[in-house]
Amino acid sequence: MAPDGGEIATGYERAPGPADIEVKIGLATARRALWVAPPLILIFALWRGGEGAVGAALGVVIVAGNFVLAGFLLSKAAAVSLKLYHAAALGGFFLRLMLIVLVMLLIAQVVDVDRLAMGISAVVSYLVLLSWETVAVARGETKELEWS
Repeated sequence: MAPDGGEIATGYERAPGPADIEVKIGLATARRALWVAPPLILIFALWRGGEGAVGAALGVVIVAGNFVLAGFLLSKAAAVSLKLYHAAALGGFFLRLMLIVLVMLLIAQVVDVDRLAMGISAVVSYLVLLSWETVAVARGETKELEWS
């Protein structure tokens, strides 16, 4: 509270519009994984067999989950403050990349999976999904995500 009894201005208020837009973008990006996964799974099934297909599928699922997690964390941080949002965007990026690596290492220790297929498909799907969503938002192709 300000000395005059009013609210203290933080310099940031969440813009009016649909709540949790970051979550919607994360989910939209994860849905695009349904288009990215089949070619990767097919390529690795032909190249590395059944274990390659499973590894490719796991790599895509891990990346899709990462995008949903990113949206959730950014949305929650935005509701608190702009500084926390910035911290979540920058710090969260590195933490989520480490989480991807840790999850992949854990899966590789527990399940007999093709590590090469999982790793390559994770990198490829991450870059393809990120690029695809960026272009779609920039072109205004995602009208259901319109927040301005």
